[in-house]
Amino acid sequence: MERSIVLAASATGIVNGIDMVTVYLGLGSNLGNRQANLDKAFDFLSQRIRVEEVSSVYDTEPIGNIEQPRFLNMVCQVHTNLAPTELLALAKGIEKKLGRVATKSNAPRPIDIDILFYGDQVVETPELVIPHPRIMERAFVLVPLAEIAPDLGHPVNGKTVHELKES
Repeated sequence: MERSIVLAASATGIVNGIDMVTVYLGLGSNLGNRQANLDKAFDFLSQRIRVEEVSSVYDTEPIGNIEQPRFLNMVCQVHTNLAPTELLALAKGIEKKLGRVATKSNAPRPIDIDILFYGDQVVETPELVIPHPRIMERAFVLVPLAEIAPDLGHPVNGKTVHELKES
């Protein structure tokens, strides 16, 4: 049986009559010109959603499949009126535009865009899980996220990003 749960998102305000939701995205690249890939992905995102804050870029070791190049990772806070599934489609479209092809999990890739948090919404569908299910295991996400949103609360366990990073 397919499981699909969607709880209400908190809006951050209304812009031009449209509810906007605060979303945190994780971006990573470990193929080609990693910085250029992040820059291009960021440019494409900026054309469709309002980017508010951007973390520093971190050079990190790969996780899982360690026989691959190092990653550059960053996190950005955005405001959007796109629904979670529409935002996922945007992210996947940008990944494809920048040369990502579907392969096995933890394979090298020119760009990876993950939805980390979408307001305080919890989404569990076969295509999308928010908050990102492995966020608590990933320093390469928690460190840049803590840089821009240390007090952001995880909607499931209630811990702040700073607390998750320290645990």
